This record gives sequence, structure tokens and C-alpha cells, in this order.
Amino acid sequence: MTETQDSLRDCLAPAKLNLFLHITGRRADGYHNLQTVFQLLDWGDTLHFTRRQDGRITRTTEVDGVPAEHDLTVRAATLLKQHTGTQQGVEIDIEKRLPMGAGLGGGSSDAATTLLALNRLWKLNLKREELQALALKLGADVPFFVFGKNAFAEGVGEALQAVELPARHFLVVTPQAHVPTAEIFLEKLLTRDTQHCTIAFFLAQQATQQGWPDSFGHNDMQAVVAGKYAEVAQVLRWFDAVSNNVAPARMTGSGASVFAAFTSRNEAEAAQAKLLAEQPNWRSAVTSSLDKHPLFAFAS
Repeated sequence: MTETQDSLRDCLAPAKLNLFLHITGRRADGYHNLQTVFQLLDWGDTLHFTRRQDGRITRTTEVDGVPAEHDLTVRAATLLKQHTGTQQGVEIDIEKRLPMGAGLGGGSSDAATTLLALNRLWKLNLKREELQALALKLGADVPFFVFGKNAFAEGVGEALQAVELPARHFLVVTPQAHVPTAEIFLEKLLTRDTQHCTIAFFLAQQATQQGWPDSFGHNDMQAVVAGKYAEVAQVLRWFDAVSNNVAPARMTGSGASVFAAFTSRNEAEAAQAKLLAEQPNWRSAVTSSLDKHPLFAFAS
């Protein structure tokens, strides 16, 4: 990242993985109670911010299928401006790398990076908890990225407790499928009664699984998505056929991306090379775990 008085450039908006995703019930307001562990990655979109003195908030790059007024970065900047009453503006440039509708948190991470970056660029000095409260107005996953550490999450994803996770390397594969999250939550076949677990139980299980937290639990959405989207089922079968990992491949979020963990980057890259030879139309990335958001220091 490069910082000047009037700009912040090369700000990583990191992707996330759900190492497991349990749905423990449906709430009276129609939302679902979840339990999950979020893992930050060193791969994501790159955002650039330039201060504007005229107070306008603009996005300078085109994003396929997302008009500027609906973009979460623009919405985040507008929300922050309204909340603080600042007269400053910003020009936002986005280099999109994360596929949309993939369960990697791309739009949510972009929004959180915008909140953190503008807290710094506009010299607002808001506390992290205040930024997280604003983030929840933008989406259930946005508070996690503002929180900025790997986390055990509950509620709709906003109740967060930091957890230490082992260093890992991942192969993330995204087939040519866009999975609407709302559609999956409405499915009658979706399991909504997974037994509640505690963070202490999760950490104890991690300790007994030689540091492989992704061996724990499951993703309650995976069977439903695989049943509706043959491309996701195909990726899961491909991993089953080639993987020698302790932990099986798993879908992240509501899909469509599927990941597997490896103890070394060389192992992950070897699996990717095999994938590219067999399935050249699938998008893939080899990425490593992060302990903190790159802009973590921009809120206290």
C-alpha cells in the first residue's frame, strides 16, 4: 500500500473463506442464525482512494453488472460521510479479482476496506466498534472485514470473537456458476437445525485435529447448492478424486467457490497445475492465510 496526504493506493480487500458454516435456526425476522469461522486470505480486490475537495463520491472504474450507485464501496463511503458530517469526497478505483456470487466476500470486503481507508484518509478517527456498527448496515459479512482478524462468528455473522488459526495455503476453485445467496436461504431442503457449538468446543476440536480447523464441521448450504448447480458438484467431485488432504474440500459461504487446504504452497500449486490441465475453464487461485486485515491499523 502507498499512502500520501491525499491518496491511499494498492489497498487489498482480502477474500475470506468459511472454514465451516452451520445454520442453527431461523429468526423471527426471517434471517438465519449462523455459526462459522472466517479465514482471511492474502488474495482479493485492490482499491485506490483519492481525496476530493468538492465532496463528491465517485467510482472511476466500470464493474460488470454493478452500477456505481449500487456499488458497496460507494454506499460505504456515502454512509460514512453522512454519519460523520464530513465535507470531504473521494474517488474510488477498483481492480476486481474476486468473482461475484462465489462466497468469497468480495463486495463485503470492498465495502469494509472503503470504511477503513476513508477513516484514515478523511482523518475521522472512528473506533473499530463504531465502524462495525456502520458496516452491518451494508451487509452481514462486512463487520467481519472491519473487525479485521480471523474470527468465530455467530448471529447473522456480526457477533465476532478472534481466533488464532494455523498458517495454511489454499487452492480456491470457482466454476462458471453464480449462486444467489438469498435463493439458497429460501430453499426448503436447507438444514436449519445444526446443533449449536461453543468456541471452546471448536478450539478443542482444532487441537485434536493437528491444527486443521477446516476438518471441523461442515457447510449446511453445500448439499443444496451442489444439488441445484451441477458445476459446483463437479468441482467437489474433482477435489475428491485428486486430494490427499487431511481435510476434505468444502464450499465457502453460499458458493460457488470450493476450497481445499494444503500444508505447503508447492502442494497447492501442484494441485492447481493438474486442475488447469483437466478443467481449463474453471477459475482458480492459490492463496495463503492472513492473520489480520492489511488495513487493520486504520481503526483502533
